[in-house]
Amino acid sequence: MSILELTHFIDNHWIPSVSEERFAVIDPSTEEVIAWAARGDAQDVERAVQSARRAFPVWRDTKPRERSALLYALGQSIRKQADDFARWEAIDSGKPLARARREILSTARYLEFYAGAADKFYGDTIPLGPDYVDFTLREPLGVTAHIVPWNFPLNMIGRSVAPALAMGNTAVVKPAEQTPITALKLAELMLELGFPPGVYNVVTGYGEEAGAPLSRHPGVDGITFTGSVEVGRLIMRAAAEHIRPVVLELGGKSPIIVFDDADPDHAAAETVKAIYSNTGQVCSAGSRLLVQEGIKEAVLEALVERSRQVRVGPALEDPDIGPLVSDEQYQRVQGYVEIGKQEGARLLLGGQRPAERERGFFFSPTILDDVHPQMRIAQEEIFGPVLAVITFRTEEEALEIANGVQYGLVAGVMTNDIGRALRMARGLQAGQVFINEYFAGGEETPFGGYKQSGFGREKGWEALYNYTQVKNVAIRIR
Repeated sequence: MSILELTHFIDNHWIPSVSEERFAVIDPSTEEVIAWAARGDAQDVERAVQSARRAFPVWRDTKPRERSALLYALGQSIRKQADDFARWEAIDSGKPLARARREILSTARYLEFYAGAADKFYGDTIPLGPDYVDFTLREPLGVTAHIVPWNFPLNMIGRSVAPALAMGNTAVVKPAEQTPITALKLAELMLELGFPPGVYNVVTGYGEEAGAPLSRHPGVDGITFTGSVEVGRLIMRAAAEHIRPVVLELGGKSPIIVFDDADPDHAAAETVKAIYSNTGQVCSAGSRLLVQEGIKEAVLEALVERSRQVRVGPALEDPDIGPLVSDEQYQRVQGYVEIGKQEGARLLLGGQRPAERERGFFFSPTILDDVHPQMRIAQEEIFGPVLAVITFRTEEEALEIANGVQYGLVAGVMTNDIGRALRMARGLQAGQVFINEYFAGGEETPFGGYKQSGFGREKGWEALYNYTQVKNVAIRIR
């Protein structure tokens, strides 16, 4: 396979960095260079934002049904090329080929969903009495910045850019430096379909060199960011300088709470899905297993057996889980396993590179038992296939442990008691609660966090509010 040469996409043109510098993009399955990408900085961001600003009046005034048609056509084009997109996503990020394809099809679904919303997001009329006509207009923000993580490279673009464009905004995307390929492949499709120049712009580069200038640019009217709490704070500070709205989806330390009336094998199967999907590199991963003491032995037996069957391998071989995205991430995950053992946790499974994998950033499915709720491995986001097992006795104790972290993204509950399920759903400090199936829902269901997991909601109808502002018009009838 030849090495790709990637440039920025600005104003419907392929443009190298002003500095002419580049950086290497690595296949995490092989540790080989697969692309050289333009190393963007503030000068490149300036060009992209100015392009988006010029395009905004044109795109805003494009009839909603025409914006809808373009977005729908883009979704259909992605479906037709899903296999090609999936292959690039797998090579770029390390995710198994089948999973990559599902995520590509999900991206198409986002575009189709928000295409349908473009001409259906109405304002309101407000009754002030017979002497007035009062109504609201939903107007786009303007230029929106989308700083995208590496764990779902194209899917996250679909999740935020699709509603932004549907509402008449323009976009500047800064993909993660580890995974820039599909953001630019999407630009190729948009160019073919006739999207106006400047509606969608991509600047590749490092966070501190390209992402930071984008987040503090005075020409940006709204920012969407998915990533760590630390960087989220920096984004908020930058946005505060110009009083810009932000949508933040940050970290998670999500619990899976298994009560003793649940089926042990089903609970184990859902836990495997919750913690190992995408090699655990998911903000909403179920990384804490809270299991009631009466069922713990049965659940752990089933969990260990299922975990041993998880196939780890290169993305293009379509295993159950691929490598971690980078050596940096590998070192982070390995470090947390060592911390857990030092804290007194008992290693039940994994904890290292699979013996048969000499190259690539592979990490075995890992289970740590006898975890205390205040241990670092129970409090801090690891972002890898590492599960912390905590025992509880009562429903009240389970709720206290589940809520006893700084995060509040999602939570899972396994029980056959509907009253208990609803009590837990009400009491859990999380933006989404899964009952008896982890990762339930879809592109239509709102997603976002409580506490330090962020604020704002993406996905579903709720996301449209992120990319509009309300104008009230009051008319006195004379």
